Amino acid sequence: MAKKKNKKSGMISTDQTVADNRKSRFDYELHDTFEAGIMLKGTEVKSLRLRQCSIKESYVGPKDGDLWLFNANISEYQQASPSLQHDPKRPRKLLLHKSEINKLMGAVNRQGMSIVATRLFFDSRGKAKLEIALAKGKKTHDKRQTEKKRDWGKQKQRLLKTSQN
Repeated sequence: MAKKKNKKSGMISTDQTVADNRKSRFDYELHDTFEAGIMLKGTEVKSLRLRQCSIKESYVGPKDGDLWLFNANISEYQQASPSLQHDPKRPRKLLLHKSEINKLMGAVNRQGMSIVATRLFFDSRGKAKLEIALAKGKKTHDKRQTEKKRDWGKQKQRLLKTSQN
């Protein structure tokens, strides 16, 4: 009898990824990564622990001298009363040191780079963190080249597997 796969159910506590933006690795060439804290409300944290989040359409931008996460969708927590609910797409402040903010904003202003949210996770202490990366947009031919490399890697694995059997 085949074993059942563990479904991702229940609440997340520590050292686990909540949401991953895999499309960003395809659309952008990622350079430096930073780990930023996020200012969240209680119901947002509970929703994150249930993996009810999407950062696919989110972006990071400046506002009042700080960096903010815009357009990230954290679903409402169903068990909370309507008066305690949060707005799912509200802007969320990112917690970074001033030197990190200056480095990121300098690269954006001088080199025309973007700041992309790549992963939302809980660290070893149970705090919600966002991994952001300094990125440069890929051209269409770069995307095709990445796809070719990926396909060639898969073909090599298949060839190795068949030659070993």
